[in-house]
Amino acid sequence: MNPDDVREDWAERSGRFSPTYYAHIGPNEVTETITSALSHYLHDDASVLEVGCGSGRHLAALLDQGFENLTGIDINDDSFDVMADQYPELADTGTFHTGAIEEIVPDFADGEFDAIYSVETLQHIHPDDEWVFEELARVTDDLLITAENEGNSPDRDGVSYVDDEFPLYHRDWKDVFTGIGFAELICEPTSRDTVRVFRTI
Repeated sequence: MNPDDVREDWAERSGRFSPTYYAHIGPNEVTETITSALSHYLHDDASVLEVGCGSGRHLAALLDQGFENLTGIDINDDSFDVMADQYPELADTGTFHTGAIEEIVPDFADGEFDAIYSVETLQHIHPDDEWVFEELARVTDDLLITAENEGNSPDRDGVSYVDDEFPLYHRDWKDVFTGIGFAELICEPTSRDTVRVFRTI
């Protein structure tokens, strides 16, 4: 698939893996890990960005924890209608952008966010768009958290397809972000993903 096809697939997704699908699942162990890490390293007045926020299940947990300066990006416009229904306080409190990460993140200022995190979103970035990882580094002032499926291969190279439908690009996120100015603080495998917490050097 080319980058536009990947983005279009997520922008128009309904049913399985859609914003409604994840809203019904609600928070999970990854939510708890991210909330715990941010609460440990940052004050609750920190500015936090989630890329690929969907309908906001992880951001809603942060709001419950006392974080109020919350921003989200999602390519699927339905995300924010679902958010207004499922997490109305978050919808009223946060700042949200509809569009691709590659389109929106370059408009943010250097160090605009104290923390940025992604849950199973960066794994769908096409190899042609890997430049956006440096953009995420640029706009992160302190912490960056990835919760991504890194694959089972020791070198983590390559791509697999979910339900033979859309691509999942396996990467070693430690290599990606320590190579552009971060130190890894935490690496915690879960049943599905690997959560890594990075701090700017």
